[in-house]
Amino acid sequence: MIIKTIEIIGLALIRFIEEFGRVMFLFLATIVWMFRLPFRLHAIFKQMEFVGVNSLLVVILTGTFTGAVLALQAYHGFRLFSAESLVGSTVALAMTRELGPVLTSLMVTGRAGSAMAAELGTMRVTEQIDALYTMAANPIKYLVVPRVIAGVLMLPVLTIIADFVGIIGGYIVGVGLLNINSGIYIDKMIEIVELDDIFNGLVKAACFGLILSLVGCYKGFYTTGGAQGVGRATTQAVVIASVSILISDYFLTAAMF
Repeated sequence: MIIKTIEIIGLALIRFIEEFGRVMFLFLATIVWMFRLPFRLHAIFKQMEFVGVNSLLVVILTGTFTGAVLALQAYHGFRLFSAESLVGSTVALAMTRELGPVLTSLMVTGRAGSAMAAELGTMRVTEQIDALYTMAANPIKYLVVPRVIAGVLMLPVLTIIADFVGIIGGYIVGVGLLNINSGIYIDKMIEIVELDDIFNGLVKAACFGLILSLVGCYKGFYTTGGAQGVGRATTQAVVIASVSILISDYFLTAAMF
């Protein structure tokens, strides 16, 4: 029984090391091909539209109601200490530092990261990626690089939008529904929130964009098992990217704040 347990743990560890090695290989290859001609700007802009513009609605809805809920919860907590004036700064800090980049990344992972895995997985099982090799075209250059660049560039932009609408949602609830003084609400927010809070949140968003795009491309690029494998790869991409974002968020927060 002990030997069997050790064997299971060892096999799991070997699989993890193999997966990590392949992810790092794909990451390094992406970095190398990113700076080699030709620069496929059309493909990059197309992926930026897919990742960024097409995710606007879900990001706006998520950010707005997250800010509204934060204001509502913070008000009931601060009212116990007669500190309702801190509701605005609490909402702004929470959105810019944590909830803006994290929730935006999770939403984009579910919408765009899964699509990346499904698209590349379908291309793999239908041998379209192999066809690129036969035509002397590197599939990492043509398929992975535009998606990774789009993820890194568009997540900070989406995070800015999520932060803005979240603060607006908190303002509507705090001032419009809970009757907090508007001037005090804004003054406290300006006084407490610093540019570093916003900047560090955007750095997080860029890192999360790298994670979700790289994981989505990796799972799709190495898909096996036909249509069933594509579905499995898509599910794994969303789960792994989401968990990786939450784990990396802790370490980034510990390093920045």
